[in-house]
Amino acid sequence: MTALTNRGDMGAFAESYVREDFFMQQARSNGVEVGAIDPTPAVGGLLQFVAANCKAQSIVEIGTGSGVSGLWLFQGAPADAVLTSIDTEREHATNARAIFDESGIGAQRFRLITGNVIDIIAKLADANYDLVVVRVAPDLLDIVHESYRMLKEGGTLVIDYALDGGKVADPTQRDFDSVSRRDAIRAIKEDSRWSSTVLPLGAGVLLATKR
Repeated sequence: MTALTNRGDMGAFAESYVREDFFMQQARSNGVEVGAIDPTPAVGGLLQFVAANCKAQSIVEIGTGSGVSGLWLFQGAPADAVLTSIDTEREHATNARAIFDESGIGAQRFRLITGNVIDIIAKLADANYDLVVVRVAPDLLDIVHESYRMLKEGGTLVIDYALDGGKVADPTQRDFDSVSRRDAIRAIKEDSRWSSTVLPLGAGVLLATKR
């Protein structure tokens, strides 16, 4: 094993590498007020990069938050890309819609759906999406299985908060969300249909490509 010597705060450097625009900052502020879970700036930059790299035309997001993630995805995706964003909280969808409208994103480019996540994604088409972004812990293993079904061959799955800031890497943490995330990560790692890696950005990100 290669020994690594920390010579600085890599996390802080990564988080300051990108800059959020006015609308992202406003959305993040709105999210704090209602307790929404949004990606850190570094993870937002990663989402932009992935959306651009895979030229994502059709995107599913599970966990709308305040719209920060959606703004990053729109910055990276092609101009005619469509985002379907799902959340259990209607207030989150309302805030996201408002910030999308304010930032000039046309209403034809997004669908904001609230309700039971599993019930909603079960109705989405097979092999129809280029990118799926997940930011929730409940039912995560089921969401991973549904994501594989929904993604096109070569499509990408991104799980934000995959390590929950380190809790998932600590085997003594046995709370429901930690176990849910741990089980989902293990399932992806052991499934030869996925090619995957984990990055220590934000609260931890898992990237997986459908083989």
